[in-house]
Amino acid sequence: MRELKYFQALHEAQAQMLAADPNVLLLGLGVPGPTGIFGTTTGLQERFGTSRVIDTPSSENAMTGVALGAAIQGKRPIMVHMRVDFALLAIEPIVNQAAKWHYMYGGKMRAPLVIRMIIGRGWGQGPQHSQSLQSWFGHVPGLKVVMPARPDDAKGMLIAAVKDDAPVVIFEHRWLYNLSGLVPETPDARPLEGAEVVRQGCDVTIAATSYMVIEALRAADELAQVGINAEVIDLRCLTPIDTATLKVSLAKTGHLIVADTGQAAFGVAAEVVSQASQHAFQHLKAPPRCITLPHLPTPTTPALADLFYPSSRDISRMAHTMLGAKTPLPPEVVKRQLWRDTPDPSFTGPY
Repeated sequence: MRELKYFQALHEAQAQMLAADPNVLLLGLGVPGPTGIFGTTTGLQERFGTSRVIDTPSSENAMTGVALGAAIQGKRPIMVHMRVDFALLAIEPIVNQAAKWHYMYGGKMRAPLVIRMIIGRGWGQGPQHSQSLQSWFGHVPGLKVVMPARPDDAKGMLIAAVKDDAPVVIFEHRWLYNLSGLVPETPDARPLEGAEVVRQGCDVTIAATSYMVIEALRAADELAQVGINAEVIDLRCLTPIDTATLKVSLAKTGHLIVADTGQAAFGVAAEVVSQASQHAFQHLKAPPRCITLPHLPTPTTPALADLFYPSSRDISRMAHTMLGAKTPLPPEVVKRQLWRDTPDPSFTGPY
């Protein structure tokens, strides 16, 4: 084990898979470019050649179809969409073809395709470059959808995805790339299922996805200042939601807050609340609540972004109200978060 940043963990996973299996390919717009998809693909074309690490034109539908065709023919491609927004142009090969290939041929055919999609805010990218559409893909039978929040999970889940015979969609939040954590040197796969309790607690369960796991952990620290002991669950995988871990946690806490990077309507948070209501209703002491984006297009201006994106303070205030706590929250938690368009440098891990 040694400490790596999230982007370095992804880079290492791809390098190890390319080295281990000649059928592994890496392709996408800007993959061999100077920034290397936030550093995750830098130098891989020089190392493995242009026939295996491929820069694609700005034609997402066609290029995703090419990747799918390669997968059907026995390759194991990793397709990178720099923004989930761009992947909307490739819905047909992902949803109508890759997700259904195994089923249409009675289980005799496979489509081992990995698709990396980048989500989240940053650099004033606004409504067409910073959406979080994981619930769209989680809705599709046949796709495995994961959202690693830690460097070790990012590496291990990408390795598992490459080895899997099903199409896997990996959502990476751009604010996670500089997060540090201990990562094994060996190419160890992590399960593409199951949630993980990353902080034990007994008063309220905060189930979170992707970058919101970081905000949930911050909220747990804020709540601890007023005697509230929060349990934080990293959901990790969306298909399926780990209801067993959720149920065990709610049996202790009786209170649920779900924090997701996407919108609430028909979203991941709504699905988690639905699962909790169906499988752990007897444990709930209050209605579950969601911390999500408003049901509006993503704004670009700082003034609107300040109101749009939730933070740990929103989670803390919600938990404080839900539990009817008498000790007031510290003034810095009550005060609204100032707008940030780059990750908070105060939190870099390890995590």
